[in-house]
This record gives sequence, structure tokens and C-alpha cells, in this order.
Amino acid sequence: MALKPSKILLALASRGLINMSDQTYLCQRYFEIFHKKLDLSNPQTFNEKLQWLKLYDHKSIYTTMVDKYAVKEYVSNLIGNQYIIPTYGVWKSFDDIDFSGLPNQFVLKCSHDSGGIVICTNKDKLDMGQARKKINRSLKRNYYLTCREWPYKDVKPCVIAEKYMEEQGKGMKDYKFMCFGGKVKCSFVCSERFEAEGMKVTFFDLDWNVMLFERHYPKSRENIAKPKNYELMISLAERLAADIPFVRVDFYEINGCVYFGELTFFPGSGFEEFTPESADYEIGSWIDLPL
Repeated sequence: MALKPSKILLALASRGLINMSDQTYLCQRYFEIFHKKLDLSNPQTFNEKLQWLKLYDHKSIYTTMVDKYAVKEYVSNLIGNQYIIPTYGVWKSFDDIDFSGLPNQFVLKCSHDSGGIVICTNKDKLDMGQARKKINRSLKRNYYLTCREWPYKDVKPCVIAEKYMEEQGKGMKDYKFMCFGGKVKCSFVCSERFEAEGMKVTFFDLDWNVMLFERHYPKSRENIAKPKNYELMISLAERLAADIPFVRVDFYEINGCVYFGELTFFPGSGFEEFTPESADYEIGSWIDLPL
């Protein structure tokens, strides 16, 4: 089945092969996904408002906040270094990494990308070829072009090695706090990533009750316990989110300790559907745009 011309143009623009303004690109992509016009003059939904923020809420500090290396110092200065996962090194390319200086377990990721992560639990068994391929592919990816999330436009790509963290052999579970105007309104947990039925995303209100809506992924049928440091995480998230229309603040809870994950301005890049659709409007009403 042949692709529609509009999809071909979007694919070319996402790779920088043709010029397309951010507004045109976002409007066309929004229509392709939601089958309705993106209203930038009077945005109402969460997804619409995220697109508006991409285009009009430009503060230089946001670039630091999405840079997975630079954000460590930024966050440390605001809430303390005890919440930062230790960094072993930073390099411009995979081939610059001095693996002899790394411990047996570590994590590699890129400063400017999402998803290009290499987890090493035994250095002697690390598939160097696959690791190099994954990191090099990530280094070449232009995250700004793909989703027009402008804070990534000026992030300098580099490779970061971090301490490998796990919860008593159970890996890491991250808690994602949705902050609106500096206040946490709800949170969600991603679980069951590697199980047969696929990832689950479960939203919770401030009292840790499961919320009724879903966003792109189904909610988990399992009972997800409230983290022991829940109130602390909320307090830290609100300090990091002060004076920002919307930002998601992620934390890990590992062996009773809290660690910062990342800051995200555009979850799902504003292209993930809500079920029911009314939730898109409800969550959107929590964002006060800086008009």
C-alpha cells in the first residue's frame, strides 16, 4: 500500500531532507495522528497545549534541563547532589570510551536522545558490536527534527556512562510526576516493559488512587505500591518545576533512596491519545499557557 504524500513529506522533514517550518510540521503530524486540526489559536487539550508550548514557550534554560548530562549539575544545585546518579565519564563518541576504566556494571546513554540506552551488567559479556551500533545510531539521531521539541535543538550529543542501579535484583521502577505551574497534579508508573503483553502505564492521583483514564498504553492490572518516599518526591518535583507551565519530573526509588531521572517537557511528544478522549481536555485544563 502506497504512502500518502503527506506522510512522505513528514518522513522527509523528520530527517531534514526537506525544509518544513515547525508549525507546519506539527500541524500535519497532529492531523495524521488524531485526524483533526491542531488548534493553536485556542488550544484546549493536553496534546494541543504541548504543541503550543513547543512553538512559543522558549527559554534557554530548557536546553540545559533536557540535556541528560548538563541537567545533573542543574538539578544538584536545586535539590542536592545526593539525588544524582553518579557519572563515570563523558565522551564525544563510542570509540572514545575507555572501557578499562569503567566498573563491571554501568549504563551508557546519549545526552540528547531518548531510548538509546545500553545496560551492561557484566563487562566481560558486553556485545561491543551491538553496543557501538546502538550508541552510534543514537548519536546520529536528531531528536529535534523528529518531534520538533525545540529544547533539544542545541544539545551537544555526547555519550555518558552512569552507575548501574537496581532495586535488590529487581531493576529500577521510575515514578513520573506531572507538574502544572509548579504543582504536582498526578503521576504515573511504567511497568511490565519486557513482558509478553507489553508495557503498561498507570496514572495515579495525589492520594495514589488509580485514575480512570489511559494514555496510549493500557493500565496495569497489578497492584503498584506507593513509593516509600512519595511525599519527598512530590516536594522535590515541585522545586524543580517551579514557574514552568508544564514539566514531567522523574525519580527512581532504589533501596529506600530517591534518585533523579530526567525532566520531560513533552511526554509522548504530545502525540499520544487518551481513553476516554475527555481526559485529554481535563488534563489540558491544568495547563495555564503563558499567553
